[in-house]
Amino acid sequence: MKTVLRGLALVLGLALAAPTMAAPEKTHLTIGVGGKPLLYYLPLTIAEKKGFFTEEGLDVEISDFAGGAKSLQAMIGGSTDVTTGAYEHTILMQAKGQDIRALVELGRFPGIVLVVRKSLAGEINTVADLKGRKIGVTAPGSSTNFFVNTLLAKQGLTPDDVSFVSVGGGPSAVAAMEHGEIDAMANLDPVISKLQQSDLVTVLADTRTEEGVKAVFGGPVPAAVLYAKEDFIQANPETTQALVNAFMKSLRWLATAKPEDVAAAVPEEFLLGDRDLYIQSVKNSLPMYSRDGMIGAAGQQTALDILHQFSPELKDAQIDLSKTIDLRFVEKAGQAIK
Repeated sequence: MKTVLRGLALVLGLALAAPTMAAPEKTHLTIGVGGKPLLYYLPLTIAEKKGFFTEEGLDVEISDFAGGAKSLQAMIGGSTDVTTGAYEHTILMQAKGQDIRALVELGRFPGIVLVVRKSLAGEINTVADLKGRKIGVTAPGSSTNFFVNTLLAKQGLTPDDVSFVSVGGGPSAVAAMEHGEIDAMANLDPVISKLQQSDLVTVLADTRTEEGVKAVFGGPVPAAVLYAKEDFIQANPETTQALVNAFMKSLRWLATAKPEDVAAAVPEEFLLGDRDLYIQSVKNSLPMYSRDGMIGAAGQQTALDILHQFSPELKDAQIDLSKTIDLRFVEKAGQAIK
């Protein structure tokens, strides 16, 4: 019965899609993500829960990993088809000979916050004071890890000057701070808001606002994107278009949604046991989502400049930023979806 219903849903999805859209070459897809409950990846959950993938004729399965680096590895290894992850991954993979293209920008601000355990606030007042400390990140090689590396580099420190601890992006991250397993942490909402509400942390750096992004990075920088291997895109252009269409619908929905609407759409476990706090987190975070899905040239360059500060993989690499993106699909989606 479930198989029949799923098939009917796919047929209905194709019927609801734009009349001129060709059928996707591949209808069953697996999307990798590293920390699905985080607001960084909210457009993915909205596309799933509001039925935008189904409307585009896609049957999507989402595989949630402990962090962005792990979801990237899964796609490279072939266990997922595409990934929602940090734009920086497309640059790093090019340096390693892997052709990965960002297709649509989901977040125009990273929304990452670096916090310190409040009991250590007298000892750790600046990023420089983190030397020798344990810092929680969603996973090594994730966007939260890149964020800390950037801040360390500004102080003349390297990633080897601290110890990184993988804490994930949900209750496990909250628990790591509550139990004193880490000294500081880079994470996102709702985790950060939960810790602030409990008065467990103080903030050292915050990129939930445009001003915060400029203070840390000096300019715009893409956050979460949908990316895929170039050979997948070439083999499945209609599937790729359908995916981008679904994410564009999600961004359009978020542009006018109320925080209460978002809280009603996501799974109950995303709320971390406090609906009001989640609603406030969403209210604070709604400005960070992309409006048009486009990845600007200035942001691409900022991302490359950031990675050059701490990434040994880029030391001798010649990066062609034009080959880290493929915006044909988001341009078409922007014209069709209002």
